[in-house]
Amino acid sequence: MVATAREFRSSGAVSAGPFLRAAGRAGFTARGVVYVVIGYLALRIATDGRGPDEADREGALRQIAARPGGTLLLWLLVLGFACMTLWRAAAAISHGRQGGHGGNGGGRRKPGKRLLDAGRAVFYASVCWGTAAFASGTGGGSNSDRASKDRTADALALPGGRLLVGAAGLALVGVGAGIAVRAALRTFLRRLDTASMGRRTRIAVTAIGFAGNTARGTVFAGVGLFVMTAAVRFDPGRARGVDDTLRSFADTPAGPWLLAVVAVGLLLFGVFSFVSARRRRF
Repeated sequence: MVATAREFRSSGAVSAGPFLRAAGRAGFTARGVVYVVIGYLALRIATDGRGPDEADREGALRQIAARPGGTLLLWLLVLGFACMTLWRAAAAISHGRQGGHGGNGGGRRKPGKRLLDAGRAVFYASVCWGTAAFASGTGGGSNSDRASKDRTADALALPGGRLLVGAAGLALVGVGAGIAVRAALRTFLRRLDTASMGRRTRIAVTAIGFAGNTARGTVFAGVGLFVMTAAVRFDPGRARGVDDTLRSFADTPAGPWLLAVVAVGLLLFGVFSFVSARRRRF
């Protein structure tokens, strides 16, 4: 089956055929489900000091698996993440043109944006593989915190490992800061079909997108800071995954309130993903 990505809009979103549009919608829906559950788990930790599971992707999958029909839902998530991988990969390999304002004219899509989509495709392929392993019972059991420490230890053991880990941490901080800045600038609206929204809907979507993307960027930056600390101290135990990073927000002067705010933001990012599945310009 061959699907061709035809053209890129000025926002960088790929204008695809029906197959790729359906793949993109399925991918954003799967992402939304996982983030809603992570946000819920983080909020439980903030409100009662503990949660039913770790507030990370592994914890979210365990929560889903424990529900009636959980196994079926897990495999639907695998399909959704496979679709997201395909959609991102199509954007990465396409040489489609980028339109100017109003979709007219413009040059070929910049290599940097194609490279970014390639990285996203690799990321979602990894998420798809991990979800499939969990669903089939051949993977799982290692949360993001343990995995982060193990990967950091392996990297530090390499020649120049300290610089490598430091660079990885700096990259995560940069990604998180970039997500937060773009949230503040409301650039996410460029990828949505806002013309079809009423005034109240657009206001609500803007608020949800800002809060959700800011929270997501904050978590990325937090994970990166801990990785950088592990490099500086030459101590893999300093690295933290998503769950430990979220819990660290409760240790700040703001206490559990900061964790609660970030948790609600992550939940809203899940909602924003659902909005993207329906309203994004594919």
